[in-house]
Amino acid sequence: MATKGMVPRPTINHTGFPTEVRSHSHPFGQVHLPKKTMTPKQSLVNFASVAAPSMGAAAASTSYDYNLACFWREIQGLNNWEDLVEPLHPLLRKEIIRYGEFVAACYKAFDLDPNSKRYLNCKYGRRSMLREIGMEDCGYQVTKYIYATPDIDIPIPNGESCGRWIGYVAVASDDAVRRLGRRDIMITFRGTVTNPEWITNLMSSLTPARLDPYDPRLDVKVEAGFLSLYTSDENDKFGLGSCRQQLLSEVSRLLKEYKGEDVTITLAGHSMGSSLAVLLAYDIAELGLNRKEMDGEIPVTVFSFGGPRVGNSAFKERCEDLGVKVLRIVNVNDPITKLPGVFFNEKFKVLGGKFELPWSCSCYAHVGVEIVLDFFNMQNPSCVHDLQTYIGLLKCRKIARMQKDGDRVDFLDRASELFLSAHNINMFPWIEVASNMVNMFQSQRT
Repeated sequence: MATKGMVPRPTINHTGFPTEVRSHSHPFGQVHLPKKTMTPKQSLVNFASVAAPSMGAAAASTSYDYNLACFWREIQGLNNWEDLVEPLHPLLRKEIIRYGEFVAACYKAFDLDPNSKRYLNCKYGRRSMLREIGMEDCGYQVTKYIYATPDIDIPIPNGESCGRWIGYVAVASDDAVRRLGRRDIMITFRGTVTNPEWITNLMSSLTPARLDPYDPRLDVKVEAGFLSLYTSDENDKFGLGSCRQQLLSEVSRLLKEYKGEDVTITLAGHSMGSSLAVLLAYDIAELGLNRKEMDGEIPVTVFSFGGPRVGNSAFKERCEDLGVKVLRIVNVNDPITKLPGVFFNEKFKVLGGKFELPWSCSCYAHVGVEIVLDFFNMQNPSCVHDLQTYIGLLKCRKIARMQKDGDRVDFLDRASELFLSAHNINMFPWIEVASNMVNMFQSQRT
């Protein structure tokens, strides 16, 4: 069993907030997009002014729904989030937070009590899960739970192979469709918790993905551990099938059920879960499940929180060619976002990038557009990877502005009030992952 521990809440006095949210966009390859008549910055209504504090909550919510219903394609990455990440557009910010909270639901509902009959599974039934964790008004209905087990040969005490609950599939209700402007099929994944999952994360060798049986594309390689977790058939003994089989079957079923509607496929995950989200997005696009019978494709978008690299440069290029959109939210102090490929990655160049070494194709590469946060807590180093801290920072528009104005005393008071407010953030402890995260972080600093 993994060592259990309680992660203390971050002390706000020791947390550094950015004066602004920085973004780094990685150029997409041969992605052919419709010709724009105006930029998103010109077309999107200034949501910040619409939802000003002087406006009532109901009016602000109505305006938010109207904007999202009109411009959901840009928010889903139609133009690679051009002009939306620097500065971070309020409408995009709210959508990132919304999907982040759906991922946080995985942790809140995950049963870590070894004495429980539902140990390492969801505490609640599929129909009641969102209601039980306080998200009954989220506008989504859970349609399937997803289970995954890594295929590893290393004996682990109390780590026998069995289906672990890894996330869920949900679909927007009819009422939510009117607000969102489309039928959203959402898949969310939690991060690493169990010992077998931590060992899977350390299997950092690259291996061909081979997800398309008709075109294996041996040059497209991904991290072996993530691929094992995604494709392992260890769950067959429980009648579940692999994580991949469960997901592709449910996505195909929902696409058939909502055929003829405007549909999006949105994947969101934290840490290891973001890797599974990227793998699934690539798999869906590579198999062509998102292709419409006539013309066009159903948008496939990933919101990644604190995610590691998934594959090599060929994998990155293939995702771009297929039109997979990935928005990565990272903390510059989070070591997980720098793994695997700490030294040999997309930034590794020889002689100013003029020459490539024979092993350049084996370098890991991040996929997509990046939004960078900057926070650290000396008293609680593991907070650099904590999902709730990520979400809390994204909610701190006023904090960033106050720090920029140099009002430090007022900044600390307001920051403490904001972070401790149950309305803005509901911090919950990581149990098994805490000590692992601290050890990993300290090893990266030495």
